[in-house]
Order: sequence, then structure tokens, then C-alpha cells
Amino acid sequence: MGINLSALTNNKDIAMNICLFTQEEIDKPLKAADPRAQHIKKILHKGVGDTFAAGIIEGQAGTATITNADDDITFAFAPQSDGKPLFPLHMIIGFPRPIQLKRLLRDMAALGVASVRLCGTELGEKSYLKASLSDPQEVYKMLLDGTVQAASTHVPMPFVYQTLAECLDELESEAAQPQTDASQKNAVRLESVASQKSAALKLALDNVEPRSSLRAFLQDNPPQNRPVFAAIGSERGWSPAERSMLESRGFVRLGMGSRVMRTETAATVSASVVLDAMGALG
Repeated sequence: MGINLSALTNNKDIAMNICLFTQEEIDKPLKAADPRAQHIKKILHKGVGDTFAAGIIEGQAGTATITNADDDITFAFAPQSDGKPLFPLHMIIGFPRPIQLKRLLRDMAALGVASVRLCGTELGEKSYLKASLSDPQEVYKMLLDGTVQAASTHVPMPFVYQTLAECLDELESEAAQPQTDASQKNAVRLESVASQKSAALKLALDNVEPRSSLRAFLQDNPPQNRPVFAAIGSERGWSPAERSMLESRGFVRLGMGSRVMRTETAATVSASVVLDAMGALG
């Protein structure tokens, strides 16, 4: 996905805990006008001989040692880790308000989910699908922000659908296809869909007559070493038809208490509960 990484640090709402580069950029000087260079000089106060956290998108993380900072910044990158691979949790989320969506996407990336699949819902506000954040590239930018804040190099895959049915149809299509180059490169994302379909847990978070609580279900069905798909409705929840559709596709309706949560809150809470059950939170 062609994203201008130099725009990353223009956002003052995020902490730039790692400086990310594409594979093509990692061996080239960083232009003085690039916001990343300005961040390194003016915020981090780094100069020749100093190091900063750096990484390659979808690749390794490590440290970069500055060799010249007179104008452009030249540096030597030393990889040290795999860059915090993502967890096999795929979030299906009904479009929330755009201002909520920005925070939601950053939080999903910070938590390390494998993909975020935004979809229009029958009870959701239709105008949200026409907002600028309905563009997958804009979604990716917010996920990239969250990845930087998490000091990671792996960005959740973004998907945007007009309807829940479109989303579920594509999931089934992916599961029926052989592995792709993308799945081989980052197995936790798509291989989990293609080769572990039978082991996948499909969760529909819903406070209307749930079968059980999310926590109790995960205790009885441990999610370690298997992909999880968690579906959360938009601000008015799922329609009866969407509930039936989810159940017909193998999703189990689960609750998280009697309180009504915002979509962004429900997404963050449910993702955290699932990741904790996976053992991903320490």
C-alpha cells in the first residue's frame, strides 16, 4: 500500500516510539525536510553518534546510529528483533463515528491485532461510509500511527466493506483460497484464515440475548494457537437479520456485561480480553 511515511510525525496526537522506514528507504539518507528527520533532531535531540529506535515496515526492528546530521540524516541500521509480530485476532467492526474511528484504529494497532475489517451495518449511520476515513489508505494511516506508538513494525491489514455480508463473504473466499505471497510473508495474518479455518473461533459480541459471557466462553474454548474473529456492531448494534447472518456463518453470540458501550470501547475491551486469553498480554 503506497503510503507517504513522511506524513507520520505530522500527527501530534501520537508518540513516535520508533522511526519506521520502507525496505527501500532504510539504506538511504533521510531528507532534512522529512518530519521524521525533524523529530529526530528537534524532539529526540539526536546527533552524530547517537542512536534511535528504527524499523522496517513488515520487517525487523533495531537501532539506527547517526553518522551524519549536518543537513540530511545518514544512519546505519542494525536489526535486533522481529519487530513484534501481530497476533491472530481479526476484528470485524461496524463503522463508528469518524472521530471515534481514529482512536479505535490506533488502539487496534497498538494491541497488535492482525486485521481490522470495517463494515457498514443496517443500523449504522450511512454517511460514515462516505467520510474520508472510509478510504482503506486513510484507515492504514491510522493503523500506522498506532504501530509507531506501539514501537512495532507490523501494521494490521485494513479492509473496508459496504455491508456485513460482503465482509463475511470475503472471509469465506479467503479461507477457500491457497496461501498467497502475503500470507507466506506474514503468516499470522492470512495463513490463519486459509489453513486453520476449522480451528478458528468466531465471536459476535452482542448484549442482546448472548449465549454466554465472552470471558466464560474463552475459558471453555482457549484461543491459544488459533485465529479468532471478533465481530462488533456499530453504535446501534446488530440488526436481527445481521444476528441471524452471523450465527449462520458460525459466529457465537457473546456478551460483556449489561452496560452499553461505544463501539470503540467494546472493540478495545473485547480485543484485550481475547488477547489476554491468548497469553499475548504477558
